Amino acid sequence: MRKNPYAGKLIVFEGIEGAGGETQSELLFDFFKEQGKLVKKLSFPDNRGPIGELIHQFLHRKYDFSPRVQFLLYFSDFLKDKEKIERWQKEGEIIVSDRYFASTLAYQCAQKFSLSEALNIAEIFELPKPDLILYLKISPETGIQRKLKEKNNLDRHESNKQFIEKVANFYEKLIKNQIYTNWVVIDGERAIREVSEDVKLQLKFLYEKHRD
Repeated sequence: MRKNPYAGKLIVFEGIEGAGGETQSELLFDFFKEQGKLVKKLSFPDNRGPIGELIHQFLHRKYDFSPRVQFLLYFSDFLKDKEKIERWQKEGEIIVSDRYFASTLAYQCAQKFSLSEALNIAEIFELPKPDLILYLKISPETGIQRKLKEKNNLDRHESNKQFIEKVANFYEKLIKNQIYTNWVVIDGERAIREVSEDVKLQLKFLYEKHRD
């Protein structure tokens, strides 16, 4: 019997505002479900919990935090799920996440928080590392246009094109040097279904060729 090549894998979608991570992570989750595979879904910030609620308030300008405090706030949101992720991995679940620690590397380090310090903190706390990051690449212009179609009240990141450009550039740095884990770039400018098919194709190429 062939083993599930995705069992225990933590697969993360990353990208700037409007890249489509929420949509693509849902589609991949549904795809694995339809295939009868064990799969769990995560999304960050986790707006269901108190940390995610505080992040939401920060993004909508109720509070102002320094990049260091932002980093610790976002990091706590990931860290709270550490044991859950490790348990799922041991049980052979596939974990699909809309954003994860690499988001904080891009967003807070683009504000001059130390990349080496960020990576060191993740190592100290033994934060589970993704097996793969699928980076949905779009332009800042596309991202802002998509967000404006979704809602009128953009948060502090979604409305700041200059900042989004800095974040996109930092993501490119992470990808170029394959920092933190393995990155694969997906053209996110295309239609939703086209992007989804590319995601599945990339996963098949990376994992199924190695299965027993």
